[in-house]
Amino acid sequence: MIPIQKDAIQKQLDAFANEPLYIHLELTMGAYAAHFDSSKHPAANFIRNAVIQYSQGSIEGHGPYRVGLKLEHGWVYAEGLTHAVEDEDGRIILAGINSEGKLVVAFQLSKQPF
Repeated sequence: MIPIQKDAIQKQLDAFANEPLYIHLELTMGAYAAHFDSSKHPAANFIRNAVIQYSQGSIEGHGPYRVGLKLEHGWVYAEGLTHAVEDEDGRIILAGINSEGKLVVAFQLSKQPF
């Protein structure tokens, strides 16, 4: 994983606009952390291989970054993104890694299922 290069990700988002894509979006704020520290609030979400199509996508911020996709009837949004994977298959693979080196958020788009 490498730190996000905002301009490169924006180019990929622009290239994927108006195409049916598979999305993987995952958030974990420590769903299991409450087992070890009761002061932590557990929260998580997970969606994988849902097909979406967006008319506009953008990456914003100065790091951590946020990505928003404008769908026909709403939005998909992820915040806290810090790193990207250089992917040979042309997928957009982004992650938010916390100060402890743990995954907090994953955001991925692909023309093929994950």
